[in-house]
Amino acid sequence: MGLQRTDEAWLAARMSDPATRVLVVAGNRLRPVDGAIVWVAPDEAPDGTLVLLGDRDGVVHLAVIVAPDAAPGQPEEWVPLRDVLTLVADHAPDEAPLLMHAIGLAEWHHATKFCPRCGGTLVDRAAGHELRCTRCDRAQFPRTDPAVIMAITHGEGDDEAILLGRNRAWPAGRWSTLAGFCEPGETLEDAVRREVHEEVGVRVGEVGYFGSQPWPLPASLMLGFTGRAVSTEIDVDGAEIEEGRWWTRGEFEAAGRSGELVVPRGISISSSLIQAWFGRPLDGPGWG
Repeated sequence: MGLQRTDEAWLAARMSDPATRVLVVAGNRLRPVDGAIVWVAPDEAPDGTLVLLGDRDGVVHLAVIVAPDAAPGQPEEWVPLRDVLTLVADHAPDEAPLLMHAIGLAEWHHATKFCPRCGGTLVDRAAGHELRCTRCDRAQFPRTDPAVIMAITHGEGDDEAILLGRNRAWPAGRWSTLAGFCEPGETLEDAVRREVHEEVGVRVGEVGYFGSQPWPLPASLMLGFTGRAVSTEIDVDGAEIEEGRWWTRGEFEAAGRSGELVVPRGISISSSLIQAWFGRPLDGPGWG
């Protein structure tokens, strides 16, 4: 719907249509109500920065970004996107792209306050998808940083194991696949190999593409890969990664069902990578 972003008459008509659905975003946070993400009619939405998200099943969806202190309800009712991922996966998976779009643009508006060329004031254009400088007239557009996330394995059959890591900031028991940003001049496959070696000391050979997921925290495109390790000794970097470990499917299932192991689930691409390796849905206490 790129052409409609600059059509003010069309946007005004959509905001006058009671069938249009509007998502209110406070800063970069959402407000679930009774276990669901709430979309309101245009006349129920507060004033704010209007963002055109797209069309789903013939219904136009927009977002309105408001300052946190102007948001309805109590401040504690507004939560970050991470807190509603499971909710979205369980009850409204088709809404995930719209939410990612809305939060991605909200993050961009939050972080982009002044023109990077001259420091001038920015005003929004194109239904929230462009910021233009009032001084030098330079346009700014949302940026997306490529990041790799990978399921690294070694062994065969019942002895095949997956490499998971623990971030120093995570609560006890939480593990996930390794991830990191692609550097300038680097292929995505080399980024996989470098990040794994830097974080846990494991060398990776064969790398294959798995899939992708937008991740607006703050402005990334997560590119999923699988990889085969050519070394297995773990030597964590001690900075970002606190611990790394190989898990066989038997160890993984036992720890997950006991609650000792907690891994991402829902619409997270890390969950998809782990589930593809595991071979069946993640349905134990550690996966709920």
